[in-house]
Amino acid sequence: MPRITSGSLGSRKLRSPKGSHVRPTPGRVKESLFSILMPRLEGARVLDLFSGTGAIGFEAASRGAARVVCVEAQREIAAAIEESAKQFGVSDTVTVFQAPAERALYRLEGPFDIVYLDPPYSDPVPLALFALMRERALLAEDAVVVYEHAARRILPDIPGYRSAREEVYGDVALAFLSPVS
Repeated sequence: MPRITSGSLGSRKLRSPKGSHVRPTPGRVKESLFSILMPRLEGARVLDLFSGTGAIGFEAASRGAARVVCVEAQREIAAAIEESAKQFGVSDTVTVFQAPAERALYRLEGPFDIVYLDPPYSDPVPLALFALMRERALLAEDAVVVYEHAARRILPDIPGYRSAREEVYGDVALAFLSPVS
C-alpha cells in the first residue's frame, strides 16, 4: 500500500480498490521527484493526470501546494482518492476530476504550475495531451510538465516544449519539460 513520504501528511497510507490495475510511482522516484520540485511547491497549482492512488497529488498537497487536481478515469479509483482527501482533511486543496485525461483537459481551468503525467507505460507518448494543455492555456508561463515513462522509451521531440531535465531510476524515467513561449 503506497504511503505519503513527507510533509504534513507524511506516512499516511493511500487506498486503492481491490483488483484495480494501478501502478504506483516507486517511493524512491517520488522522493527524488519532490526533491527536484521542492522550490516550486509552496503555493503551487498542481495537475496530476492519470492519478491512480493520488499519491503524487497528495505528496504535493502535503508539501505546500495550494491547489491539486487529480484526474482519474476509473470511477472506483477516483472515489478512493476523494475518500482519502476527506479522511486526510485536505478536500479544500485536493479535488478529483473523474474523466479520461483528454476530456478533463477540455473542462479544467488553469493555469497550472506543475503537471504530472503518468499514463500506462504501454500507451504511446501522449502528444495530443501535450498539445491540448498549450491550446487550452492550462500551463503557467514558467510551468514544468513531468512525464513519467518507461526508461527504455526514447522520447521524441514534443512540439511546443523543451526538455529541461531527464532522470532515470531503474525502469522508470522522468522527463521534465517546459512549454516554449
